[in-house]
Amino acid sequence: MKYTRLGKSELTVSRICMGCMGFGDAGQGQHAWTLDEEHSREIIRHGLESGINFFDTAIAYQSGTSEQYVGKALRNFARRDEVVVATKFLPRTEEEIGSGVTGQQHIERMLNKSLQNLGMDYVDLYIYHMWDWQTPIADILDGLNRMVKAGKVRYIGISNCYAWQLAKANAMAEKEGWAKFISVQGHYNLIFREEEREMVPYCDEEGIALTPYSALASGRLSRRRGETSERLQKDAYARFKYDATAQQDSIIIDRVSEIAEKRSVTMTEVSLAWLLTKVTAPVVGATKFHHVDGAVRSTELELTDEEIAFLEAPYVPHALSGVMAQNKPACAKEKHVWSTGNQKI
Repeated sequence: MKYTRLGKSELTVSRICMGCMGFGDAGQGQHAWTLDEEHSREIIRHGLESGINFFDTAIAYQSGTSEQYVGKALRNFARRDEVVVATKFLPRTEEEIGSGVTGQQHIERMLNKSLQNLGMDYVDLYIYHMWDWQTPIADILDGLNRMVKAGKVRYIGISNCYAWQLAKANAMAEKEGWAKFISVQGHYNLIFREEEREMVPYCDEEGIALTPYSALASGRLSRRRGETSERLQKDAYARFKYDATAQQDSIIIDRVSEIAEKRSVTMTEVSLAWLLTKVTAPVVGATKFHHVDGAVRSTELELTDEEIAFLEAPYVPHALSGVMAQNKPACAKEKHVWSTGNQKI
């Protein structure tokens, strides 16, 4: 495993971040393919033994049970100062807005619940999961800064936003002397490269770490055309993100397969090796040992300039998908993506 600095922070992270959305009680979320606690622990332990020290979860994942599984496993298998733990918070609910809960109060409540789930005193990276169109960004930044000053958060990050939003937020934070976002977690992979328009060059200029999710396009970049999996069959949200562009994406997927065969490596290794030339640490989900192994091996694979050009050439512009494709009211109300179930936050 190779390691690097996370943006301008003092955090040293593995080049692969283990995405933990696949862990948690399936009965508490919208994903039927998630692992129970016993199997989640096995994957986390294997990741640690393979050199992964960077773990990404969220309070939204299976109503906080992902955080619970991850926290307990890390407490059992690693020292706290050996791992970098990231989790995320959701926008305010309509109920909170109606009852007058401020952005600052909301963040403190969400963080305290996440720390309880994780069984930890602090998180290394606290991520604003998606833009809250009904809460002023000043309230979000002030609330996050208070948590940094309280010692409950070391650094803050952001996910699912536009470059202009990140620029606006960090400019305000700098003006007010608040903590700034040091990382961004967006949708970025070999068949969805829209982040290259503005976000990637902006982050390169500002020294902001890129830790993209959907690094393998929900498994599409790790399998030849026609091959499927239980997750591909069950994950309606992944189909929503990718099915509309399947025909044009298949050309790139075929090229990944061609290079993998020539280099005697897996498609996972090729796809992630390409992404590692662009970003700090992709978030890679794992529900089987070989998922971890392929991700780790990708850090050792160096593609040639010719191979990179061959992979990139067929790409055509894509419409925004997933969270970023929704209109503002839908984003704010969270009707389409996450549910916290019956959990009181």
